[in-house]
Amino acid sequence: MERSLTSKGAATRQRIIEGAAVEIRERGAVATTLDDVRARTGTSKGQLFHYFPDGKDELLLAVARHESERVITDQQPQLGDLTSWPAWWAWRDRVVARYLARGTECPLNSLMSQLGRGTPGARAVTTELIDQWQREIANGIRHMQGIGEIDPALEPDRSAAALLAGIQGGVAVMLATGRIEHLEAALDVGIEGLKR
Repeated sequence: MERSLTSKGAATRQRIIEGAAVEIRERGAVATTLDDVRARTGTSKGQLFHYFPDGKDELLLAVARHESERVITDQQPQLGDLTSWPAWWAWRDRVVARYLARGTECPLNSLMSQLGRGTPGARAVTTELIDQWQREIANGIRHMQGIGEIDPALEPDRSAAALLAGIQGGVAVMLATGRIEHLEAALDVGIEGLKR
């Protein structure tokens, strides 16, 4: 949103975004209506269109940004500090703990399966998230190469992409079965594979 908001206005807008995110996780992006969001957040139609004048598409884009930020924020500070093997394992434990705590309330699943396909803007936000996450992992790999802990011939971006794909596969299996061991295995094998 281009114009500046008062702190009360920013809080109301954020409440609408968070309520819409919950609705989308529960119902899906297509099934969620603006009336559903209004009912969940206790906002009027006028308020909703005041903060999102372009309607549902603008709100979906705001939700995509919100969910994207949550994915990265939930992994910090560990993701930004992949500078030793203990730091990598701390990040691994953080990722597993966050997905265990969230269960089906997974912002990444919401972003990729619901919002990422919805509009070109939401797809761009999803792409931006994946690129940022991959960049953070690749930076950790480069750091470890710099201190001689990872083979310098290893391609950081490609290795980060593979690790990220493994995480996403593990999350998909967890969401489908309720079992976390596939995510744990993807992280464990991915990190161990960097040492070779």
